[in-house]
Order: sequence, then structure tokens, then C-alpha cells
Amino acid sequence: MIYLNCTMAAQAVEGAAVTALRTVFQRVRQAAERSGRVADDVRVVAVSKTKPVSLIRQVYDAGHRCFGENYVQEFIEKAPQLPQDIDWHFIGHLQSNKAKSLIAAVPNLSMVQGVDNEKIANHLDRAVSSIGRKPLPVMVQVNTSGEISKSGIEPSHCIELVKHVKFGCPNLVFSGLMTIGMPDYTSTPENFKTLSRCRVEICRELGMPENQCELSMGMSGDFELAIEMGSTNVRIGSTIFGPRDYSKKQQQQ
Repeated sequence: MIYLNCTMAAQAVEGAAVTALRTVFQRVRQAAERSGRVADDVRVVAVSKTKPVSLIRQVYDAGHRCFGENYVQEFIEKAPQLPQDIDWHFIGHLQSNKAKSLIAAVPNLSMVQGVDNEKIANHLDRAVSSIGRKPLPVMVQVNTSGEISKSGIEPSHCIELVKHVKFGCPNLVFSGLMTIGMPDYTSTPENFKTLSRCRVEICRELGMPENQCELSMGMSGDFELAIEMGSTNVRIGSTIFGPRDYSKKQQQQ
């Protein structure tokens, strides 16, 4: 009876995740329309850190294909248990000594959102080359809030890092900019504006069309505002999957 109750509870959570996903897409569509765009202009990354494979599979079976993870060890354990047509994103700061294991273990890794220094860019570039996979799209992470606790390069230095990725790392593809932003943002989210200004400066410097430089900004608490301010990539976790349980997260992650 206890096992049955646990199974039923798990199924209820999984059903709730699919319902939440549909609601998220509706909110994305509405926010995109408010900014004069269409929902297809915005990628929704379902961030599944700390969540079980069974729950991810339920969302996958509902038709979603883009998922994100934050912890390397958890990522390389979960990814092989799931379909190969998932577009995986690694999100956040990546330790350079884990770049090779991530690239080798997740062949369907579609993007790394979190290159914040030349060292990690170089490690990723070599890792991609060593296994002979196609060039890996990456986003440069910018610390737009000035919070010491957040990773990311300072806005004043992001052009230099983008140039290094674009011209010094032949196995990487510069795809855009990413920021986490302020957890207690106000109605004037300067961090989003700062990232947009960085894009303008980078595209002017490199002669790139702005539509070739993505903006990854916006999470569960602020994704609609981020979309209205130009985000092309939102990272939605707890709104889809429910609250996080970090108690089982391994120390090595």
C-alpha cells in the first residue's frame, strides 16, 4: 500500500509538470506578443536539475525536447538514460577540469550557457576537438548585477571574451550572451538592459546582425519581463518541475 501511494504521488507530480509546461508556453506566447514577437522567437529550456529521470521523461513524452542541467555529475548520470534527440543545455559556471567529461558523456549537448573566462573556453575547445564532434554552440555569461556570488564576466570585458571564443576557439560557436540577473529585481531590471547593451556593442564591434546573438535571460520568477525586454532564451525550472530538493545533490557536483 505504501508503494502504491508513492507511485500515485509521483504520477500526480508528473502530471502537474506537464500541465505547468503548457501554462509556461501560454505565458511565453503572451509575453512575446506584448513585445511584438511570436512565441517561436523564444526558446524554453526546461531546467531539470535535482529532478528524477522519470519526471524529465514525462515532460519529454509531452513533446518538449529542450532541457537544461547545472551540475556535471548529475548531468552525465541522467543524460544517457534519456532519448538522444533531447537538446541538452549546460547552464551556469563550468569548472574547467570537468569540461572534457561533460563533452564526452553527453554527445547530444546542444549548448553551454556559461562560458565566463578564456580558460574554460579553451578547455571546451580542446574537449570538442579531442572527440571529433561538431563545433559546440556556447553563450558567454555576463555578470550584469555585480553580485559577487554570481559567475560571469564583467560587462566591460565581454567583448574581449567574445572575440576569444569567436576567433580563438575554432571548435566553439559563439551564439549569444547569458545572464542570471538579480533575484530581487524591481520594475526597472537594469541587468536585462545591461545584457542588451552588451549585445549592441558586440554586434557593432564584430559586424554581426543582432538576431545572430541570442539573449538568454529570464527564469521562473522573471521570464515574462525578460521576454518583453528581448530575451530569446528563458530557463524555466521550478515553475515546471516544482520546488528543488538539494538534499541529495552530490558534493562533487
